[in-house]
Amino acid sequence: MNFQGKVALVTGSTTGIGEAIAERLHQHGAKVIIASRSLQKAQQKARSLSADGQTALGIGCDVSKPEQVCQLIHGSVSHFGRLDYAVNNAGTTGEDNRNVTEQTEDNWENVIANSLSSVFYCMKYEIPEMLKSGGGAIVNLSAVNGLVGIAGLAPYTTAKHGVIGLTKSAALEFACKGVRVNAVAPGYVSTSRVNELPEEILRNFANSHPMARMARMDEVAEFVMFLLSENASFCTGGIYPIDGGYLAR
Repeated sequence: MNFQGKVALVTGSTTGIGEAIAERLHQHGAKVIIASRSLQKAQQKARSLSADGQTALGIGCDVSKPEQVCQLIHGSVSHFGRLDYAVNNAGTTGEDNRNVTEQTEDNWENVIANSLSSVFYCMKYEIPEMLKSGGGAIVNLSAVNGLVGIAGLAPYTTAKHGVIGLTKSAALEFACKGVRVNAVAPGYVSTSRVNELPEEILRNFANSHPMARMARMDEVAEFVMFLLSENASFCTGGIYPIDGGYLAR
């Protein structure tokens, strides 16, 4: 997969899956925009990829704020001159183990803003810039609970279902205009944050997949790379589980 001369934006890319995706895009020749709520962390990660700033740029952005997303996209294009790819990864799980009656309004609004509205804001500003560059590809991060219900996580489950709807609508709207839009739906992924949880919870996460383990970050990143690449040139509007058989049960 060759991304030479291309520009890619990855939100939430200072840790976890987003970081793994950004690193691989850069390794394969793309100029990468690292977007994070923390400007310091975004700039630090960008410098680790490109000390002279020629092929990586760090920008601070709260993706739940449309005005900041607009500034993120315009700043990216102003710096690199174009936008070809975007991975809308940033989001938050919010509070867990609460049924619908126990969920607070604040938690609901926070999760929907960061995990669903943010994807809308990003695509709203990303797609026009991709059209100017002659087309492009977007991958949105959903999750297995965007395809099934999970008790105790109603706001996050709702947000991830919504990401799938947004992905399908945008894919149809731009299918003949050169912009492909897909989503991936990972199961539990072995990230540094997840691995801080108690051992019993980690075992439960692993055993929820028929393969009896969690996904590795590189497994998710490589599939996202495929969907962005020309190897997936006839793929749009798809929702692709990366779940070790979770949804097959």
